[in-house]
Amino acid sequence: MHGTARMAMAPHVELRSISKDYGGVHAVRDVSLRIDRGEVHGFVGENGAGKSTLSKIVAGAVAPSTGQMLVDGEPVRLRSPRHALAHGIAMIDQELALVPARSVLDNVFLGAEHRRLGRVDRRSQLRRYRSLLERTGFDLDPERLVGTLRVADQQKVEVLRALARDAELIIMDEPTAPLTQVEADQVYEVIRTLTERGVTVVYISHFLEEVIQVCDTITVMRDGRRVSTRPAREHTEASLVTEMLGRSLELTFPDRPRAPEAAAPALEVRGLSAAGRLADISFRIAPGEIVGMAGLIGSGRTEVLRTIVGVDPLDAGEVLVGGAPIPRPSPRAAIEAGLVLLPESRKDDGLVMTRSVAENTVLARLDVVSTAGCLRADRQRALVGRMIDELSIRTPSQSTAVSALSGGNQQKVLFARCLACEPRVLLVDEPTRGVDVGAKKAIYELIAGLAADGMAVLVVSSELEEVLGLAHRVLVMRRGRIAAEFAGDEARQDLVLAAAFGTAADAPTRTSDA
Repeated sequence: MHGTARMAMAPHVELRSISKDYGGVHAVRDVSLRIDRGEVHGFVGENGAGKSTLSKIVAGAVAPSTGQMLVDGEPVRLRSPRHALAHGIAMIDQELALVPARSVLDNVFLGAEHRRLGRVDRRSQLRRYRSLLERTGFDLDPERLVGTLRVADQQKVEVLRALARDAELIIMDEPTAPLTQVEADQVYEVIRTLTERGVTVVYISHFLEEVIQVCDTITVMRDGRRVSTRPAREHTEASLVTEMLGRSLELTFPDRPRAPEAAAPALEVRGLSAAGRLADISFRIAPGEIVGMAGLIGSGRTEVLRTIVGVDPLDAGEVLVGGAPIPRPSPRAAIEAGLVLLPESRKDDGLVMTRSVAENTVLARLDVVSTAGCLRADRQRALVGRMIDELSIRTPSQSTAVSALSGGNQQKVLFARCLACEPRVLLVDEPTRGVDVGAKKAIYELIAGLAADGMAVLVVSSELEEVLGLAHRVLVMRRGRIAAEFAGDEARQDLVLAAAFGTAADAPTRTSDA
């Protein structure tokens, strides 16, 4: 994307000694940098490094405590995102801000409707919408309700909404996190088109290889400060990690625990079926084994996990833990049997963001920290303190709201809640989504450690490298079925992808459930 001729004039946006304090917390400290027109400028750093706060200052969502911002050489003090939009700046946040009950078309033009004689001119909006589709290559029905779309398609609606407002600088916060590689490539192409037309893009991502590929310039943040700003071509993943952490960190997975000897399965799934979602899902996981589940978005990976623990209904099949069937699957019955799910979205399905670390940790074990229906503060403190120590959760106190923690520490709190249930089998959906490279390594080591202690683990991830790096075996989902199975040493990226797309005649189909 190293594309356009830049204006040899004032930078598109310039920050001078910008700081942002929240009480005694210094989120951004004395940051000065320039963002040139028509470039893709990447922000990288650990969770809590200040990159998101800095981007929200540029977008008008957060007011700086001190410092000055200039747009095209003119000082501005942005009072709101709408005020920023008046200066041609739009932000696509990591947490999508859409109206689920309205159509794609309504969401794209929300607040910027085309009007004629005081009424919304839908014909004009549809013409504009079709031109946006031609520009991006997206294929979205304008009348489809946004709430019925997959997360990947909702992300596309956000991109279209920013483009519909003729933004000259677009901030993208983790735009490809929920996307397949094919869909991510579409986003890259959109960015390339935008920059060729002089639009500036600020790009925030934890995928370091992606940042190097997409960006012209990369700014590295650490502890609220700017560590460096230099051309992307001068970086490698290792150099970015070193600058982000202040030390080197091997971008490798921990050694897999020794593959378990033949043993009775900790989890056995037999003929799991659900109309329109799953068909005849069968597999086993031994104690101490990590099984990975790969596949494209929509292939049924998450549905398998949700059905196993009784969140989604099943039409046929059974689930056994330690050889004993769960007669009427439900989340409570699963927990009582020793089976726990760490869900895909910690915000929507996992954590109560406004409640404390302690409350989130014990939420599924209130029976253990209560007597006669009354909470025992001493028991809660002991249990939560043990989880904080074991998982190295960085939090000011047990009473801190989880919304105040970094993404990596929020994810660890979710792990803490699961482990507080003392499961025999742990189902993990997207274990490292939205966390930085340091937290990823810690989570990988945690999963490997749990398996080494004898826990059976099923990992679903859209990051194929993650599945291949962690698992003893890999199951590949396609259209609601298990399409192929690979032993860990046989699983190669090309074979797994071929099985997921249904293009590999020589991919090993399943012959057994062991």
